[in-house]
Parts: sequence; structure tokens; C-alpha cells
Amino acid sequence: MLAALRNSMRIPDLRRKILYTVALLAVYRVGSYVPVPGVDAAGLAAALGVGEGNIFGFLNLFTGGALARFTVFAQGVSPYITASIVLQLLTSVIPKLEEISKEPEGKKIMARYTRYATVVLAVVQAFGTTMMAKNWGVMADPSAFRLILVMLTLTAGTMYTVWLGDKISEKGIGNGISLLIFVNIVAGMPMGFFNAIRAVGQGGVSVFGLLLYALISIVTIAAVVMITQGERRIPVQYSKRVVGRKMMGGQSTHLPLKVNQSGVIPVIFASSVLTFPLTLAQFIPALAGVNKWFEPGKFGYNIVYVLLIVFFTYFYTAVSFNPVEIANNLKKNGGYIPGLRPGKPTSDYLDRTLSKITLPGAVFLSVIAVLPFLVAAVTRIPKEILFFGGTGLLIVVGVALDTMKQIEAHLLMRHYQGFLK
Repeated sequence: MLAALRNSMRIPDLRRKILYTVALLAVYRVGSYVPVPGVDAAGLAAALGVGEGNIFGFLNLFTGGALARFTVFAQGVSPYITASIVLQLLTSVIPKLEEISKEPEGKKIMARYTRYATVVLAVVQAFGTTMMAKNWGVMADPSAFRLILVMLTLTAGTMYTVWLGDKISEKGIGNGISLLIFVNIVAGMPMGFFNAIRAVGQGGVSVFGLLLYALISIVTIAAVVMITQGERRIPVQYSKRVVGRKMMGGQSTHLPLKVNQSGVIPVIFASSVLTFPLTLAQFIPALAGVNKWFEPGKFGYNIVYVLLIVFFTYFYTAVSFNPVEIANNLKKNGGYIPGLRPGKPTSDYLDRTLSKITLPGAVFLSVIAVLPFLVAAVTRIPKEILFFGGTGLLIVVGVALDTMKQIEAHLLMRHYQGFLK
């Protein structure tokens, strides 16, 4: 990995992409310290109980502390993620949207619809947060102008964050939105380590419990890498055929099916889906029971969290991998799986195989996601100290691996270009 990083800085085009990405991430981190005008951030953080390991502490993790500081990026990318989930679900059930998504310009159209939905969700979330700040008396001037200003600031911050993510994906390296979440989680890790050491010094956490947590974190990182890299290789044979005056084909290869085909997307989706109703429960007294039963770490929350992760794992895998299309492409290119006829038998076999290997991946993601709550119960370490573990650790490792793969792909392409020249 270190060799790949060194080599990447020697290639001008790739170096520009990496420096461009780093620059935009730096801009994002600077923006996460620009406060929203007219709001007492400390008072609001105390009223929300951000440091108590509740749902707002979870949201604060994904925003890199921007929620506790109540900055222009306090909402982060959660409205965009929620909008993406809604659009993908609607695409599966509404034929017209599915038809649009398959058009040549379908991705651009769906991306535009997602941004429209993001604006709506960002305004709704900003309205709820602003009214909460007004009701709790942490606004110096709760006039109509000030309320509208705070709402517009939070909404503009969300859309600017989405724009930064799009620019990173377009001109930088890696997935922009995932990298923004990645840098937010990494930014909170030093404070997490400091809090853990301070808790040991004050006697609130035992040394044995901290060492056990460190060991579990190392084992978790190794397990995440192993599952992320794990794949089932389906043998594929290409028959010989004459193209012009040349004999083509006759080679053997394989079709890789990943154990964790969807990466960290199901965890991010499940977290966003759960945070939305829990956030509404903070604003609407009639929904107070939702927050009581589905607070992070509670039994009901963990059960729903696991079910959502399993659902989104299968859903995203089904969306991103089409066995029928793969089977048709193999048939067109003269490829076949030994022992199976081309066409429907091949697609059915790929579908069954993918369903079988997706289950261990979904179970693994679920275990990793609820692991911090289990570790907190065993080691008696406060949940706010462990919040950079589990889901955060899974996202950090997954995004890092994906980014390194893209860098290695650029290096490999550069190697082939140099060879051809």
C-alpha cells in the first residue's frame, strides 16, 4: 500500500487528482468549524446530549463534530443519503423511473432527481432543528428573519457538502460522499483516544477493558479486510471463434463474486433510515415513545438495525449486480460456465450463488454494526468512547480499501499505457 502511494505521487495526473481531493476535504473540514449565526452552540449541544451516546451523538460522529459545534455543515450528507435510498427504492417499484434509469442519460437524470429530493429533506431537517433551537431558548434573536436565516444556512451547507462530494468523485480520486464521511469519522478518532486515556486516568475505565477493546478493534479491522476482499470465483470458459483471419477465444478465466458485494453502503443506508424517525421523535412529542424504544444500544434499536442492514445488503446487491445481464454478455462473447447451458440456466446459477454468499456478508456487517454496544456492555466502557468503533471502523476501513483500489487501478492503467508507448 505504501509503495502504491509513493508511486502515485510520481504520476502527474494521479498526483493532481489526489491533491485535488485532499484540498476539497480540507475545505470541508474548515467549513465544519464555521458556526451558524445567532445560535448558542454549547447550549444546543448540552440540550441535545451529544456526548451521551444517544442518536445525536451518532449523528455528530458522521458530521465530524459539526453538529455539536452547530456549524454550517451540521446536517452533513444525511439528507443526500436518505434521498438516495428513497430514489433507489422508488426505482425498483415504479416502472417509469426504472425505464429512465436504463436510458443513456438515465444516471444524470436520477442524480438530478436525487438532488431535488435532497433539498426538500434538508429544508425539513433544517426546519426541525431551527424550531428545536428556538424552543430550547438557545437563539439570541428568535425572530422570523433569524429563523429563516438559520434554515437557509443549514440547507445551503448540506447542498455545498453534496457539491464537494460530486466534485471529488468527478475530478478527484474515490467516492466523494464516502470520503466526506470517512474524513469526519477519522477527525473524531484523536478525541476518542484522548477521552479513553482520560477515563482510565480518572478510574472510570479499567486498563484491562481498554486493552480488550483495542484487541477487538485490531481483530475487527483484519476481519473487515478479509470479508471485503473475499470472493467466490466462478470458472468461465470461452470457446474458440474466427474473427477476420484470426482465431479468438479458447481461454479460461473466472467471474469474481464478492462476499460483500455492497461494501459499507448497507450500514450507511440503515443508519440514515434509523436516524430520520429518531430525529423526528425529538421534535414531535407524540413520537417520544419511538426514541425510548429505539435509542442506540437498546434491544429494539439493534434488532431493527440488523434487519435493515440485511435488507439493504440484498437490495443493493440486487441493484448493482444483474445475473441476467451478465449471462447474456457471456453468451454474446462466446463464454459459458462449464456444466451449464448459456442463458437462463447460467443466470439462475449466478443468482443462487450470489444469494448464498451474500448472507455471510450481511451477517458480518450486522455483527460489526452492533459490536460497540456489545463491547460496551462487556467492558463497561462508555458508549461515547466506543462510537468510532463498529460502524465507524467498518466505514473507515471499507472506504480506505476502495480508495486504494482506485489508486492501484490508475497505476495499472498507467503501466499498460507506458508499455504500449
